[in-house]
Amino acid sequence: MNRTLTQNPQEHLVLVTAGKVQLEGNLVIPDYATGIVLFAHGSGSSRHSPRNRYVAEVLQQAGLATLLIDLLTLEEEEIDLRTRHLRFDIGLLASRLVGATDWLTHNPDTRHLKVGYFGASTGGGAALVAAAERPEAVQAIVSRGGRPDLAPSALPHVKAPTLLIVGGYDLAVIAMNEDALQQLQTSKRLVIIPNASHLFEEPGALTAAAQLASEWFTHYLR
Repeated sequence: MNRTLTQNPQEHLVLVTAGKVQLEGNLVIPDYATGIVLFAHGSGSSRHSPRNRYVAEVLQQAGLATLLIDLLTLEEEEIDLRTRHLRFDIGLLASRLVGATDWLTHNPDTRHLKVGYFGASTGGGAALVAAAERPEAVQAIVSRGGRPDLAPSALPHVKAPTLLIVGGYDLAVIAMNEDALQQLQTSKRLVIIPNASHLFEEPGALTAAAQLASEWFTHYLR
């Protein structure tokens, strides 16, 4: 994926309190924003992921605020036998998202903004669990290549309108998302991007996903 990501002068480093930990995040609030999208990245990724930063940039250009955070602390991210399981601990990741959501709803700079979630891979599963726990706060969800199979008990309790985006080559994840679509009891849509793999690295694939996300969030967060 060869794209030039520009440094947004409105971007600020923030410390987000989530339970007993503080998580580093990158916050951008465009002028006149009415909604903010909280990103939940997949395992092995971070808030510096070029893919998520590209999607965030597209959302910012649409007038949406964004918050990219690392759901694990630096110590937790160190890969060894003691910590690597945390990347797939959906309960822990979801609790961090819930904490970050509460932080957004109390922070003077963001408490007036409607909240949405953008989850990728395992982050998609965590986003669904967190949205089920904060139905009054979360107004929209977009999952890119998400793993809703990691959140089976949460799916019927999700109230936020949910867009599931999957690559056409990602056959196993397509099946997972088709099953999740049947279980969701809210406004929902599944879009399969042709000729795209799990990471949406093919030409035009991530752009298509970002545009779909922008339209979904613009509709439900304004």
